[in-house]
Amino acid sequence: QVQLVESGGGLVQPGGSLRLSCAASGSSFNAMAWYRQAPGKQRDLVASITGGGSTNYADSVKGRFTISRDNAKNTVYLQINSLKPEDTAVYFCNAFSKKDRRFYWGQGTQVTVSS
Repeated sequence: QVQLVESGGGLVQPGGSLRLSCAASGSSFNAMAWYRQAPGKQRDLVASITGGGSTNYADSVKGRFTISRDNAKNTVYLQINSLKPEDTAVYFCNAFSKKDRRFYWGQGTQVTVSS
C-alpha cells in the first residue's frame, strides 16, 4: 500500500524557515513534488524533482524554496526560507508510483506565516 506522510509544518514568523519532509512507502517513485493550497484557492505546484534530481520551481518561490530527495529513504524535502505571509497554505506531497503507474497524494501539512 502506497503512503505519503508529510511532516514539518507549523507556525513561523515572516522571514523564518521551515523544512518539510514527505516519507513515501509502498513503492519506488519517479517524479516527486510539493503543492500548496491556500484557503479558497486552487492547489498549485510549488516545486518538483525527477528521479535523477532535476528540479523545477514556481516563479513565486524561486530563490527561497529548495526541493531535494533521498532515494534511499524514499523521502522528499522542501526547505523553505524567507517565509512570507502569502506562503501560508496546506502543503501537499505528490509522487508517481513506479509500481502502480499513478500519482499519489499525502494528507498535507499546514504552514502558517504570521507575526
